[in-house]
Amino acid sequence: LQKELLKYKQEARNLQGIKDALQQRLIQQDAAVLQLKQELLRASMDKEELHNQNVDLQRKVEERNRLLAEYKKELCQKDRHLQQHQSKLDEMLRQLSEASYQQVDLERELEHKEALLAHCMKREAEE
Repeated sequence: LQKELLKYKQEARNLQGIKDALQQRLIQQDAAVLQLKQELLRASMDKEELHNQNVDLQRKVEERNRLLAEYKKELCQKDRHLQQHQSKLDEMLRQLSEASYQQVDLERELEHKEALLAHCMKREAEE
């Protein structure tokens, strides 16, 4: 009986050691699980923040694209106005050039007529 008692006591000590080791391992695993949960929570929060930043950046890009489209439209309108004004300016320059030629022709004709008039008056004065 004494031997059996010692044997069972030894077995109980061994089982208690195994139980203590398993409890220690369970505590370590619980700590690891808790740490993983914290990391998962942090990662989830970081993911949410990145998602919010992404949404904000997409909104800003869309706003910039809208402004860019408006600026392009305004630029096209201004280009059309500029072309219209350039055409009018070219036409006015052409008309001015024609008027200048006509003025030169009229001045020559006037000089010629003044010379004729002077010649006629001189002849009349001589007669």
